[in-house]
Order: sequence, then C-alpha cells, then structure tokens
Amino acid sequence: MTTLRLYQFATNPFCSKVRKILDYKGPAYELVEVDYVERKELMLASGQMMVPALTLDGSEAVVGSDRIAMRLEDLYPEPTIFPPQWRGIHLALARYFDAELEDALFRTAVPDEAAHYRRRGPDHEALWRLIRERKYGAGFCDQMVRDHTANFERSRALLAPLDETLRDRAFLLGRIGYADFALYGQLCLLAFTGEVKIPADMQNLRAFYHRMDGISSLLDPNA
Repeated sequence: MTTLRLYQFATNPFCSKVRKILDYKGPAYELVEVDYVERKELMLASGQMMVPALTLDGSEAVVGSDRIAMRLEDLYPEPTIFPPQWRGIHLALARYFDAELEDALFRTAVPDEAAHYRRRGPDHEALWRLIRERKYGAGFCDQMVRDHTANFERSRALLAPLDETLRDRAFLLGRIGYADFALYGQLCLLAFTGEVKIPADMQNLRAFYHRMDGISSLLDPNA
C-alpha cells in the first residue's frame, strides 16, 4: 500500500485543494503541518521549501497542487476529478480560480493571515511579512489591512457569478470535478479561521463550500 504524506500550511488554498482531493479519492494519508519558520522536515522530504508537497512511500515527492492532482488521478482514477467530456473546462476554470480569484481572496484574507502568524510568535509573523513584502513591496501587509473593505468588495464581485451558477446545482458543471476542488481551496481563504466569511447573502456559494468541506471517502457527493 502506498504511503502518502501531505505537507501543508493551514492557510494555503492550494493545500486545501489537494487535501480535499485526497479526501474525495479516499487513500489513507498523513497530514503534516509545516512550521512556517522551521522547514527542515519539508526540505528533507521534498527538496524544496514550498507547499503543498506530497510524498509517496518516502521516495517520490510531487510539488504543486496541479502536479499533485494529476499524480493522484493517475494513482487513483476512481472516483475521477475529470468527468467524461469535461476535462478541458475543468482545467480552464481551475486556472482562473488559482490565479485571478486567488489574488482577490488572498488580499482579502491578509488581515486574518497576519493574525494567524502573530499568534504563533514574532518570528513567524516577521517571516510571513518578509516573504509577502519581498513579492508585493514594502508596506503591503499593512496596506491590505487598510484596504480590507475594498478588497472584500472586489472578492464579492468575482464570487457573485459563481453564487448565481450554483443556484440550481450542487457543483459548478453538474457533477463534481477539478474546478470544484480549486474553487473550494480558494474559498478556504475566507474560512481557515474557523469562521466562514463568504458573504452572508451568497447562500448558494456558502452551501457549496459546506458541501465540499464535508466530502470524505465515505460519501458520494454526486448521489
């Protein structure tokens, strides 16, 4: 039996996507929460410092949510994340969610992420800030706190068509597929604190999030 170990940060949407695909496909796996500052175990397991990283039998490491998803589909083809005839549109939607939607929801979640790492100690918060401000510029994190209302409204605008799409269906394209897992992962940016901050009036999207969140190998989400 293949031994799977998923290395993750709890706040990372791409880790959430992979974790839920694993839950859906059903193999037993170990979840390893990587210390944000001390990443030695992750480095030894995968050869790099990024998550998500999946190791198989301690000998193969796959890094990145898309690569991991495709490897899992090869190893565990049923239940599939690519319903017949719909692979292309699932891939296209997932790329949109993991790029444009991620940018909006990430910016909205910065205050919660800052608080998350602050609770873990000044070294964790300092490294978290350093990484983001190297990428986005000095003062980025504090600016996102000041811009939270505007960022939330941008997120709302991007989420509104999805809420409408889910009005009469359980999943984006009828049957569950890769795009649903990608959307779920991004929505976790609005929920990793334990409080679901998807706009309260978007009841279809909130129901979708809870539907996806409850998936396990014991349930058939398409039933």
